[in-house]
Amino acid sequence: MERSIVHCDLDTFFVSVERLQNSKLIGVPVLIGGSSDRGVVASCSYEARKFGVHSAMPMRLALRMCPEAVVVRGDHDRYSQYSGIVTQIIEEETPIVEKASIDEHYLDVSGMDRFFGCWKWTQELRQRIIRETGLPISFGLSVNKTVSKIATGTAKPCGEKQVQNGTEKGFLAPLSIRKIPMVGEKSFTLLRNMGISKIGTLQQMEVVTMQRVLGENGVNIWRKANGLDDSLVLPFR
Repeated sequence: MERSIVHCDLDTFFVSVERLQNSKLIGVPVLIGGSSDRGVVASCSYEARKFGVHSAMPMRLALRMCPEAVVVRGDHDRYSQYSGIVTQIIEEETPIVEKASIDEHYLDVSGMDRFFGCWKWTQELRQRIIRETGLPISFGLSVNKTVSKIATGTAKPCGEKQVQNGTEKGFLAPLSIRKIPMVGEKSFTLLRNMGISKIGTLQQMEVVTMQRVLGENGVNIWRKANGLDDSLVLPFR
């Protein structure tokens, strides 16, 4: 049976929750995190990202890059509450759910095409989440977790993307190697020094070369670059 795996990700989750509480934050640069000298950015809006701001950046640097940003300390209890609401909606509809983080889920909907098309079903689930919570959410649908997660990234903000079985390599080829899960700063720098910037270039390499350069991690990166991932959706949190 062909696998059908969905990856769901709540867009700028902390910011989106804060905007439900305060509509004045809509459309303006927002930074979530501590405002002290040692504070870091826990989350930021797309408006702030246009200035180069990103999560885990020192707050002082973020404010230098985007001085008009509004800083919100954040309320993790409230974020957990909204995360729980979203998870409950998903679990009511889905046979197998893996909660990967506070704002991220994997769904195994394999076999549901017999009753109701997986693409249409996932679209309706997404609309239900948006309707009942007011939170923007994106999803990707493919045959495995890696491709679905990358597809979600290309669908943001608040979008949806399906990668048909057999088209995984073509979908991945033009994307940056940064899009591959497990490619951290160290691996990215090493691969860039080898002249590799696109996933398509990785696909053309021999797996033994990747193993020689990056060890077992290189094999895993090569497999993901080629759209290969047999990991299961495991119902744990």
